[in-house]
Formats: sequence, C-alpha cells, structure tokens
Amino acid sequence: MTMKRSMMSTALVLTAGVALASGAMAADKVKVGMLSTLSGPGAGLGVDIRDGFNLALKHSGGKFGGLPVELVIADDQQNPEVAKQTSDRLIKRDRVDLMTGIVFSNIMLAVGPSVFESKTPYISANAGPSQYAGDQCNPYFFNVAWQNDNLHEAVGKTVLDKGFKKVVLLAPNYPAGKDALVGFKRFYKGDKAVVADEIYTKLGQLDYAAELAQVRAAKPDAMYIFLPGGMGINFIKQFVGAGLSKDITLFGPGFSADEDVIKAVGEPMLGMFNSSHWAHDMDNAANKKFVADFQKDYGRLPSLYASQGYDAALLMDAAVRDVKGKIEDKPALLKALKAAKFNSVRGSFKFNNNQYPVQDYYLRIIGKDAQGRVTNKTLGKIFENHADAYAASCKMK
Repeated sequence: MTMKRSMMSTALVLTAGVALASGAMAADKVKVGMLSTLSGPGAGLGVDIRDGFNLALKHSGGKFGGLPVELVIADDQQNPEVAKQTSDRLIKRDRVDLMTGIVFSNIMLAVGPSVFESKTPYISANAGPSQYAGDQCNPYFFNVAWQNDNLHEAVGKTVLDKGFKKVVLLAPNYPAGKDALVGFKRFYKGDKAVVADEIYTKLGQLDYAAELAQVRAAKPDAMYIFLPGGMGINFIKQFVGAGLSKDITLFGPGFSADEDVIKAVGEPMLGMFNSSHWAHDMDNAANKKFVADFQKDYGRLPSLYASQGYDAALLMDAAVRDVKGKIEDKPALLKALKAAKFNSVRGSFKFNNNQYPVQDYYLRIIGKDAQGRVTNKTLGKIFENHADAYAASCKMK
C-alpha cells in the first residue's frame, strides 16, 4: 500500500450536529481538522486528546457558537512527513476552518509553516515548542496546554526545594525532550544541585537496559524523566524491575506520570512525584463535570491530554460564539481566540502575549485513593501565574 493510500485509510471523518444540505456556505458550519497521533507507541496520547475534544463537543450539542461542527480526524502516524502531507490535505482539500490535535513538537514544527501560511488558526492541545513561544511566535498559533519547558521547570524547583543533591536526567532526543531538560535545569541549579548525567534516548525507544546501567553507575539520589506514552510505561517498569527505585526517588512531568501510564504500570508507580497544570481532583464545577462525564463515557479517568483536548474545544466554542458565527472574519476570530472567554477545567485561564498560557502549576504524588485505585493526588501549588521563558522574544503585540 502506498503512503498516500495508507494516509487516506487512516483518516476518519466524523460529522457532529445537524446534517447540512449540499452546497452550504462555509459560515453555515465550523470545519475542524484534528491531526493527531492515533497509532504506534504515542497513540494513547492522541486518543485522549480526541476523546476529550469529543466530550466537549457532546456537551455543546455538536455545535460551536451555535454552528454545527464537522470534525475531520486524521492519524499523523508520529511521522513528520506524513503529518505535513495530511495537514496540507486538510487545508487544501477539506478546507478546515480550525486545526488542533498534534501531540509531538517535532510534528508541530513540521506542520506549522504551511498551516500559518494558509491563515488557518491552530489551537494546540499539547505540543508547545519553544520556537513558537519565542521569536517564531505566530498570530495563528494558540497553545491551550503549556509551553514545553514549564512542567519541567516546576519539577526542577521541587527537586531543589526537597534537597536532592545529585540527579540524573533522561529524555528523548527531539525538540520537546531538549526543552524538557533545559526547563528542569533552569530551576534546579546552585552549589548543592548536581546533574550527574544527562541522557538522551531515541524517540519511541522502549528498551532502556543501557540507560539504566548508566543511572546505576552515576549513583544519584533522584532521577527526572520525560518519557510520554509507551516510552514512560516501559522505562518505569524496567526502572523498578532493576531495583533502582529502592535508592533513587523518581520524578517526572505530569505526562510521564498520568493516568494512561498509571493504568499500564500500576503499583510500581506508587510514590512517584510529578508536576501538572491540571488534576482530576481539582475542585471547580467545570472540572467535576468533565471528570465525571469522561469516566461515564469512556470508562477511565481522564489524563491531562484529555483535559487539554476538552479545553481546546471549549476555546473554539467560545471564539465562534463571540464572533457570532462569522468565522470568515479572521481578525475578529483571532481576537476572540486570544480573549479566551471560557471556563477551563483547570480554573482561570489567560494567554500571554505569545498566545501560550500564564497559569498555575501543581505538585502531585501517585498513591491510592479511597477506593484503592492507584492514581494522582494533588499536594500543593509550585508556581502561581507562571509564564514561559520565551515570551519576551515574541514580537506580537
């Protein structure tokens, strides 16, 4: 099967809301292109974004701002070239009005230029590369999740505050992995903060025997990992299986210690610390409804990926509402997106000048809840109204 045919076979078109007569004008509906990772080791992340988005669409009655939504879903196969070709198809053939869904930053960087050139607003439900936060910021790029460094910065501060003096860092060798360790070291520094080793692995790697030998040789008192999806699942199992958890405290960002990983690993994750801007135990009305309905519809606790997919849809809904359905008015639509007048599941939400969030970050620990379920519990706030380090380089007004 050719790549082109394979790509077409992975695209799924879902139409939400009232069926439309043929020949309807674009303003009679909102067409959303969701390009995400729906196969391979990172598939669980894309699935959660998709499911969170679809739940928000269900809550809005299949409409954004009163206009029926047509959602076109495609798999990027975690391949930048496939992603770029599929994105071009969504823009040129399907003529989508808005785009979302990309998980990995290398995919986002490959797709971004053609999306921005087409003047299609992109609402990121995950990928937050430093390039688009800084001097390559773009009026058509909005990130409803976080900037890549932020969750890692929060853990770096936590590890320092807890007095750990010797740390090994590990991340995949791609843009978000590099941003991760830069972010961690931005706040883990000083005379009593030693990075004993900094290890980069292949993206998608699942066997960590060599890396675990390096960790054992370094003899750290703490370890920080950024390994989303299947990478984190395999590493944590191998880390505990090698007996390293007896002497080394394991830390990660929320997406290396979230419900998708916990479900696959289970009790070996007990006691692992992680940072997040969202948690399923956050006490606000929007989050309680989201968590309860996600469990009801999908039979599992939502991850932060699902929460971000949900918020991406809420932002789109609010923007279409605020332009009174006139989505062809791009300046007005961009202004409405930046205003972000929606009730986020994480509480208050606002964009910085670079259209990345300014938000709070929290410390979580994996334990057992009242039902004996292994899950995250929020311990407290690490950062309040935290902005990324690149916004000053963004020249957008």
